[in-house]
Amino acid sequence: MPLLTLTDISLAYGHHPLLDKVDFQVDAGERVCLLGRNGTGKSTLFRVITGEAEQDDGEIWRKDALRISHLLQEVPADNTHTIYEVVAHGLGKLGDILSDYHNAVHHVGNKEVPLNVLSDLQHQIEVQDGWNLNQKIETILSKLDLPEDKQLKDCSGGVRRRVMLAQALVSEPELLLLDEPTNHMDISAITWLEEFLIAYQGALIFITHDRTFLKNVATRIIELDRGNLTSWPGNYERYLEKKEELLAMEERTNAKFDKKLAEHEAWVRQGIKARRTRNEGKVRRLEAMRKQRSQRISQQGRVSLNVEEGEQSGKRVVDLQHINFKYDDSTIINDFSTNIMRGDRIGIMGPNGCGKSTLLKIILGEIKPESGKVIMGTKLEIAYFDQQREILDSEKTVRENISEGSDYVNVRGRSRHVIGYLKSFLFPPERIDSPVKILSGGERNRLLLARLFTKPANMMVLDEPTNDLDVDTLELLEDLLEEYEGTLLLVSHDRAFLDNVVTSTIVFEGDGKFEEYVGGYEDMLRQRKAPMQTENNLKIRKKEQPPEQPKKSKKKLTYKETRELEQLPGLIEQLEIEQDQLQQQIGSSEFYQQDKDKITETLARMEEVNRELENAYKRWEYLDAV
Repeated sequence: MPLLTLTDISLAYGHHPLLDKVDFQVDAGERVCLLGRNGTGKSTLFRVITGEAEQDDGEIWRKDALRISHLLQEVPADNTHTIYEVVAHGLGKLGDILSDYHNAVHHVGNKEVPLNVLSDLQHQIEVQDGWNLNQKIETILSKLDLPEDKQLKDCSGGVRRRVMLAQALVSEPELLLLDEPTNHMDISAITWLEEFLIAYQGALIFITHDRTFLKNVATRIIELDRGNLTSWPGNYERYLEKKEELLAMEERTNAKFDKKLAEHEAWVRQGIKARRTRNEGKVRRLEAMRKQRSQRISQQGRVSLNVEEGEQSGKRVVDLQHINFKYDDSTIINDFSTNIMRGDRIGIMGPNGCGKSTLLKIILGEIKPESGKVIMGTKLEIAYFDQQREILDSEKTVRENISEGSDYVNVRGRSRHVIGYLKSFLFPPERIDSPVKILSGGERNRLLLARLFTKPANMMVLDEPTNDLDVDTLELLEDLLEEYEGTLLLVSHDRAFLDNVVTSTIVFEGDGKFEEYVGGYEDMLRQRKAPMQTENNLKIRKKEQPPEQPKKSKKKLTYKETRELEQLPGLIEQLEIEQDQLQQQIGSSEFYQQDKDKITETLARMEEVNRELENAYKRWEYLDAV
C-alpha cells in the first residue's frame, strides 16, 4: 500500500535544477536507499517529502495523517535540555509529560516535587498508556549508549547525532527518513541500528555512504543524478550490475557521450565498472600484503630485539613495547605491544571514547605512556587527516588551501594545474575560488584529502576520513590509498572501507586491552576468540561463535536442564536457518509486491524469530555457565 507518491516534482535554486520532473512512490514496509553524490539534492528531496521545502512544480500525495520522522544530517545546536527530554520530545505532548515525570522523580535542580503534582503526572501517563512509551525511550537510550540526564549542550557532535537518531526512532513513524544515520557511530551501534531497521515494520528512506549498512538494510535503491531519479529494485550488487549495463548502453547509443559529460562523470562511470571486477589485481595485492603482515606478527617475540632492530634498520616506523596509560583512575591502554613497519596499513577500531585517539597520539609520539617503551623510526614525514578539519583555513579559498594561491601543485613528484587536480576531487572550476567556510561537510573532507595528497609524506594518519563522503568519493579515496606506498594508520567505523584498505586491525577488546588481527574487519571477526564487548553484537556472536557442545557442569544440572542444554545448539541452528531464509525473502525485490497480509505475516515472523533466537542464546549461555 503506498504511503507517499511524488509526481513530476521539479525544484531549482537559481538556474541549477536539483529535481527535474521526479516521480517516486514508497510503499509500506519498504527500505529504500537514496544514492547520489554530495550536492545533488538528496537532502533537498527529503525536505520536499516532509513539506519543509516547497516544490516549484508537480504534486505530492501523502496518506492521511501520515506520521513522518526525519533525522537531519546537521548536528543540532546547543540547548539546555537533557538527552531524555530531547528524545521524549519525539513523542509530542505525551513525551513532554513523560519528561516532566522523569525530572520530578529525579528531583531535577534538587527541588522537592509535591506529591499531588507527581500523582497528576502519573495519572496522565496511565490514561494515555504512556508507560510502554517510557520503556521504549529507555531502551533506545540504552542501545545507543546515551546518558539520559546529561544536557545536550555538554555533548560532543557525535553524541548529539545519536540523540537526534533516538528522537527519530522513538515514535516509530510510518515513514522514517534518515540522512547519514551512521555518521559518528561506532560499529556496535551501527550493527544494532541495522538489526533494528531490518525488523522495523514502517517504511524507511535513508541516505548513507556506508556500503555494508546499505547492503544489509536496503530492499530498493533510488539514485538522484543531475535532477533525475532512477529506481533500482533489489540489493546493492544488482544495482551495480544494472547501472553498469545502463552506462554501457548510453556509451553505445551516444557517440558524443564523453564529450558532453563533465570529467568527473567519466570517472564515475569507470568507478562503477571497477566495483564488480574491483580490482582483482588490488585484491590479490592486498591479500599478499596481509600474508606478509601475518607472518611478521606470528614471528614477533621469537627474535631478540637487537637482531630485529638490525634487520629492520631504516624500515621501522614505530615499535610499542608493553604500553600502559591511565586517565584519572580509568585504564585506557593496558600492556599493548606492536611493531609497525614501513608499508603497513593498519586500521584502529573500537567504540567511541574507548581510547583510539589516545593510542594514535602515543604512536605518533604526541603523548607519552605512563610505562612501556616507544621507539620511533627515523625520517618520518607525517600527513594527518584531522576529524575536526582544523587543518583547513576557513577564511581562505579552496585554491589557497591547496596551493597558497599558485596555479600549480606538486603531486607525487610532478606538477599539476590546480584546477585539473581539484576536478579529480569533484570540485568544478567555479568552486575553486570560494571560501572554505561556505563548503559542505563532504566538500571540506574532499578538500582536506586533496591537500593531504599534495604533501610529501611517508606516513599518513586518517582519523574518520569517511564521514560525509558519498560512495563515489569513498571509492576514489580507496583508489588513491591503493597507489600510496607509505605507511597508513586509519581510524574508521566503515567496515567495507577497512576491508578494502588495511592489512591488519588493532581492536579494542575492553578493560584497556587492544589486540591486533591480520586483515580487515571481516578477517578480524573470523579470528576473534570473543565478540566485541557490546550487547548489540548478537548477530556477530551468532555467526562467528556457534555454540559448542555442552561443557561439564560445575554444579549438577537437573535431568531436564541437561536435556535442554543438549538440544539448544540444534534449536539455535534451526532458528538461524529460518532467519536467513526470511531475510532473503524480505530483501528480494518482489517481497513488497505480495498481498499485504502475507507481508505483515512474514515481518511478524521475522520479529518473532529474532526474539526466540535471542532468548535461546541467553538460555544456552546461562545453562552452559552453570
